[in-house]
Amino acid sequence: MKKSFLIILLVLFVVLLKAQTVTKLQVILDKKTYYIPVYDREGTIYIDVKSFADVLSINNIYDSKTEKLKLSFIDYTLFVTAKDPFLVLQKKNGKEQNIIQLPTSTYSLKGKIYIPLKYSLETLSKASGMDMSFQVPDKLIIKKNIPVNETPQTINPETSNASLFDITGISLSKKFNGMLVRVNSKKKIYSYNNSFKNGVITVVFRNVHADTMKMNTGDTGGLIKWIKANNVKSDTEIRICVGKEYTTSEVLNVDNSNDLLVVLYNKAFENHSANNKRKEKWNFNVLVIDAGHGGKDSGTLGVDGVCEKDVNLAVALKLGNYIQQQMKDVKVVYTRKTDKFIELYRRGQIANEAGGKLFISIHCNATPQKPSNANGFEVYLLRPGRTKEAISIASRENSVIKYEDNPARYQKLTDENFILVSMAQSSYMRYSEKFADLLNNEVGKDNSIEPRGVKQAGFYVLVGASMPGVLIETGFLSNKKDEYFLRSPKGQAKIAESIFAAIKKFKEMYDQNIETD
Repeated sequence: MKKSFLIILLVLFVVLLKAQTVTKLQVILDKKTYYIPVYDREGTIYIDVKSFADVLSINNIYDSKTEKLKLSFIDYTLFVTAKDPFLVLQKKNGKEQNIIQLPTSTYSLKGKIYIPLKYSLETLSKASGMDMSFQVPDKLIIKKNIPVNETPQTINPETSNASLFDITGISLSKKFNGMLVRVNSKKKIYSYNNSFKNGVITVVFRNVHADTMKMNTGDTGGLIKWIKANNVKSDTEIRICVGKEYTTSEVLNVDNSNDLLVVLYNKAFENHSANNKRKEKWNFNVLVIDAGHGGKDSGTLGVDGVCEKDVNLAVALKLGNYIQQQMKDVKVVYTRKTDKFIELYRRGQIANEAGGKLFISIHCNATPQKPSNANGFEVYLLRPGRTKEAISIASRENSVIKYEDNPARYQKLTDENFILVSMAQSSYMRYSEKFADLLNNEVGKDNSIEPRGVKQAGFYVLVGASMPGVLIETGFLSNKKDEYFLRSPKGQAKIAESIFAAIKKFKEMYDQNIETD
């Protein structure tokens, strides 16, 4: 069978621009050289999809309202959405559709969509039918040959050497709001994607082989009807047939392990807005402001001795004042208005009892060593932390339970329990993500403090609030400049103003979405 290849050589040249690392990507195609913009965020390269498509002469259409880009290749159509961790690859002459989950969301910068090149290269190669070789300055070459129209060859596990299996089996755990499928692996699996069609979830793990005889199951008597696994070429494919209660799924790495979790969710937390009364209930009319720490819990201490609890409360009160003065139809609820210790679980209870529509927990950051150069404003969503820094911050913020009478009530959030507990937030996650993005953008408009982006970590304080919510780290008290800014009434007002501006935009979007649901 004839194979068709084109070679694309990608070489990075780094140019610093302000606080962001902006790179120019040199694309060599058929001995011609092109330059397109990419975005370097914390060592991950994001490529401008439209410019890349233009180099390849691929027809593309961008919808500014939905922030979705459609690329029409010869055999495939690729859909890319801004601020979304999924790519959708659809076969033109059939019903085949693959949904590829990226380990990080795409970005939208100045009307352009950027996707993480490292994690998207295989999808771009498949869509274009081209061979792409990515070469970075340290001479690491990522090269993948894509045979056109070649039928995958199935490897028979019974004839393979069992000692060579990377995936050794699976284990199932039934929870009230879903199922956990733990994939036991002897090595780290860095690349995988999952899709859903006709009641079957298909998860493909790249460059591993599995002992499939130990992975096939029948009806579990719950959400899963059966599980079947196959080794296909260099990959392992797991198919999971689910029942009518299934709503969505995701694949996550397990902390301090090579294992992965396929998390299947049921309808336990599904929300409906079936009538006007339900819509009225979800009108944006209550904002809950949580000033982190307080009382006997001082939080972190600044280089010059300022207490985090005092900064948090000052920002919270200023923010609440802006809301009360300029958004008369929104009620402000504080978890604390004085220097008082409030247990973490109680903060979520206060928010729920008040019928909150948005929960904002205000904190300050710090590094172990003081002073430090680390600085800036961060927004956190309730998700498993994917960086050591995020896990460290969550551990520090969660450590306040040592002041509580019954710290045993909190389940460890770095293990599988976190995923199930945080599922109560799943129906609000799109709103949390939208607000986090708005907030990061508003802070970026003011040069007083540097925005460090939207991140994710496991915070106890966010678990209990059944509404969209974020935790913000307004700055680093371990940084002299940040501390000086945050301890001043002017700096506190600036932070509160940025949060307020994001709230106004979020309310407009929120109310419009509820009306159309």
